[in-house]
Amino acid sequence: MAYSRAMYLTIRAFQSSPEPDKPILMSTIVTQTVTFDTGVERAYRTLADSAEHSAFTGAPAKLPTESGEQFTTHGGAIEGRTLELVPNERIVQAWRVADWPQGVYSIVRYEFSGDNKRTEIKLTHTGLPEDAAEHIAVGWQNMYWTPLTEYFSKKLSSQ
Repeated sequence: MAYSRAMYLTIRAFQSSPEPDKPILMSTIVTQTVTFDTGVERAYRTLADSAEHSAFTGAPAKLPTESGEQFTTHGGAIEGRTLELVPNERIVQAWRVADWPQGVYSIVRYEFSGDNKRTEIKLTHTGLPEDAAEHIAVGWQNMYWTPLTEYFSKKLSSQ
């Protein structure tokens, strides 16, 4: 995955160790691809809009409308900064679990493709602490993909 120089420098700044003599190993990558019976615009909005995100997760979220702003999800359990928003195409975030050491971030990239009836979301989560990768991979399924499937099916049946 190619990053612009500015994004690369941002990522490096977010991944700096809070203790310079104690490096943080952040090399694990999680990739997942999921398909939903909903349009791309709806899927993007559900992950990018605070109210929609809160509705499908059942927990408060504060998501920015522009790149460069901070975000929180799951009632503050996840936090970070939105690096890129390309409506209906891509969301990129410097992402961290709130109880990770200060200065430790990973990068989450959602890529959307499809049409007005079906959407594929490719998640690439890079720079994870090695000891957290398996837990986070399962968390994406349990905290995002399963609830989204249920959320979209309820929305379709109520229309």
